[in-house]
Amino acid sequence: MKHNILARHPNDLTINWAQRVVNINHPDATVLNVSIISVDIGTTTRIRVVAEHDKPEDLPQQWFIKIPSLNWKARLITALPRLLHTEVLFYNELASTIPINVPNFLAAQSKFGMDATLVLVDVAESGAILSKPSDALMVTQATSVVQQLASFHACSWNKAHSNQTYRWLASPVRCLEDRLGMVLSVPLMKRGLRLAGELIPSTLHAPTIRYARKRHQVMNFLSGSPQTLIHHDCHPGNLFWNQSQPGLLDWQLVRFGEGISDISYFLSTALEPKTRLFHEANLLAIYKQSLENKGVTHIDIENMQQRYRAHLIYPFEAMIVTLAIGGMMSLEHNYKLLSRTVAAVEDLDVFSAIPI
Repeated sequence: MKHNILARHPNDLTINWAQRVVNINHPDATVLNVSIISVDIGTTTRIRVVAEHDKPEDLPQQWFIKIPSLNWKARLITALPRLLHTEVLFYNELASTIPINVPNFLAAQSKFGMDATLVLVDVAESGAILSKPSDALMVTQATSVVQQLASFHACSWNKAHSNQTYRWLASPVRCLEDRLGMVLSVPLMKRGLRLAGELIPSTLHAPTIRYARKRHQVMNFLSGSPQTLIHHDCHPGNLFWNQSQPGLLDWQLVRFGEGISDISYFLSTALEPKTRLFHEANLLAIYKQSLENKGVTHIDIENMQQRYRAHLIYPFEAMIVTLAIGGMMSLEHNYKLLSRTVAAVEDLDVFSAIPI
């Protein structure tokens, strides 16, 4: 690649590095200074910078950069399935084609191994506001997200096997990620249950371990409906708001899957349990209607509700595994999201909806 923008540490984000980023699309601009505003270490290292240059009318100056995590456990878990590499491909090849708000893209590069760097325009540049992972959304906000997800899902509905454009989403790397999930599920779930303490009632421990042992069978069951592009990580911390319009961040887990799985993940993590219970059925009806408005037909609402229940197992698992690994999310946010997903599992008797 002519412009090497790979970075491994925040210290690598120098004026010379920023100039290489700028040279890709604005070779006439000169970078004058780079100031690091914040560094957040989780599944990746996320860095916000101000890159001062002499063409502010043409090129944003607030940047959001993602590099591999400086937390060794998070780095290991995400590097083997090359999750940041997947997000680089998403922005290089796919982001501009989907009907959902995503951050504006400046540059991205990855290479075989663990090196990958993604440079986006910081959404704060346009006045957008980031949600926190543990934020509880209002119903009006949840409705907007559900409608955007429906538009996103509709554009690739049932095209997983016919559209060659997205073949990299089913690459050997994705298969490796799935195999890692099978191998690590039982030990991570046991550790997560132990660390969660009273957050997870003892009555859920045995079925949780049974699920972990039969995870491959359950995943096959959950992939047995029409496939579309999904985000697969729709918690509040991956949302931003431009006025009242939502957008989605963090596309490391993008894949083909069942659209309702994004809705399960979103509603179980973004709404307080009482709010979710009261508005759940209506929000599912809004999702169905929004899909139909985009040309997706023959949707059975009762079947959708059952698939919604079954897919709630994944956000529950994700929050337990996040706790077990550590360093991927602050404990305060992790505990809050875990408590919400536990409530969803209990309220909808999720273990009776999956084949364990």
